[in-house]
Amino acid sequence: MSEGHNCVCCAASRDSVPVQGTDMHAGNLNAPGRSDLESAVSSAESQLPSDAPKAPFDDSMIKIPGGQFLMGTEYGRGFALDGEGPIREVGVAAFYIDATTVTNKQFQEFIDATGFQTEAERFGWTFVFQDFISEETAKTVNQAVVGSEWWRRVDGGDWLHPDGLDSTLEGRMDHPVTHVSWTDAAAYCNWAGKRLPTEAEWEMAARGGVSQQMYPWGEDLVLGGKYMCNIFQGRFPDENRKLDGFAGTAPVTSYEPNGFGLYCVSGNVWEWCADNWSSTFHHQPDALRDNPLGPLEGASRVMKGGSYLCHASYCNRYRNGARSSNTPDSSTGNLGFRCARTV
Repeated sequence: MSEGHNCVCCAASRDSVPVQGTDMHAGNLNAPGRSDLESAVSSAESQLPSDAPKAPFDDSMIKIPGGQFLMGTEYGRGFALDGEGPIREVGVAAFYIDATTVTNKQFQEFIDATGFQTEAERFGWTFVFQDFISEETAKTVNQAVVGSEWWRRVDGGDWLHPDGLDSTLEGRMDHPVTHVSWTDAAAYCNWAGKRLPTEAEWEMAARGGVSQQMYPWGEDLVLGGKYMCNIFQGRFPDENRKLDGFAGTAPVTSYEPNGFGLYCVSGNVWEWCADNWSSTFHHQPDALRDNPLGPLEGASRVMKGGSYLCHASYCNRYRNGARSSNTPDSSTGNLGFRCARTV
């Protein structure tokens, strides 16, 4: 498998250099607080009114038993420069995690209760995959991402208008919410009385209690002629054959759950994790092996799970041990999250 961190289907970053024309309304592409992520979270949470009703207690979360598991990917099966390897034994305390990613319906409840504005709304734009932009919206789109021109900067796009200002969530309320930044996700978790999972927690839960399988369900991507997750089939980025039935996001329970009862941990949307990103931090001799939480500082946060834009021929990051990253202010149409809670 090729080595290299750049992933053509991974979520585009606000740090990406725009091309194809100029934008009179570009403004500052770097969100304030990038150098102090805790400050960024506090800033987002400060939008939540002190008297805003909290989410009701969620007793449907899945309890993951604590214990040891083998984290990562052996060399030769993954992307070495992503820091997937080496395989190492990691201890994780028991925790709770959502069976699904947060849906548009759930995020709507958060917005209605708090009046929260996402970073995409405050920036005034987000990244949308080229195939989902209407002809009318395309007339106003003049910026793409260098090396990943299928990602287009779309003014007016956000979680409520996932394909541009002329799009809606009709028929997608049970799909994962997208166009949410890491900071937005952290604010939602705070409101819900939860938190983002660590990368180790996420991977332990995704493996479903089985050690070192390639995918949550086993070693084969297709079983009985059926795709087991929502990914890209065809010639990326121009021809998606949609053999799994979906061009974009799918309802969050569209595929069989893993051994712990988690849905769609492979494909559909990338999922934010709590950790700062590093491809080498866990290589250090004194790296924490019990309840690890990545480095204390970093410009990006970890993403896990892959998305509907991943394909085995060039990405294959919908494997259990695969990982990627993005800046905490970035938002795209293939990036969401699920919540965890400490026992």
